[in-house]
Amino acid sequence: MIDLAGLACHSSRRMRALAEAPDLLLAAALVGLDVTARLLPHAPDFTPVAASALFAATVLRVRALGLLVPVAALLIGDTLHGFYDWRMMAIVYGALTLPACAACLSGRLRQPRMIVPVMLSSSLAFFAITNFAVWALTPMYPAGAGGLLACYVAGLPFLKYTIAGDLVWAAALFGGYRLVMNRLGDRLGALHGAVRRIPRPA
Repeated sequence: MIDLAGLACHSSRRMRALAEAPDLLLAAALVGLDVTARLLPHAPDFTPVAASALFAATVLRVRALGLLVPVAALLIGDTLHGFYDWRMMAIVYGALTLPACAACLSGRLRQPRMIVPVMLSSSLAFFAITNFAVWALTPMYPAGAGGLLACYVAGLPFLKYTIAGDLVWAAALFGGYRLVMNRLGDRLGALHGAVRRIPRPA
């Protein structure tokens, strides 16, 4: 006797796996981009990690991959560069997943008009969080408001690179994706039109 329920379940799992395959490939490509960009010479903090986190959480059907992309990229990069204080690592990792968290929590933040505000907010949040952590967890600056202020002032020259990197990489990722999707749409439309023009046998 044919187990129809079992066949349906197996078919459902197979279809789900096929649907998730492109997501996994794109996530792997984003991780590769992040790691490569960090290894190549670049301005301080001018990396695609935060932008790729927002892009992954916005574009991929499996939104949880948006959180995995920056964490995997940072782990691989730090394995090659060398690890540092685990507390600072945890804070940096968490700060760079904020764009993905925002996109996962709110569909409104995944809209195209929200890309720039989300990226700017994440740049400022990264600056505020990581500089506070440097002041709190390292002996580089004295305790107290004066030391905290000095830490933020010292970090200001890097903020422009963080903002520029987040915006430039977000424009490249989202703009490139839109261009590719438009090209695919045009080709599929042309193919559909060509098929419709094929004479049918009487």
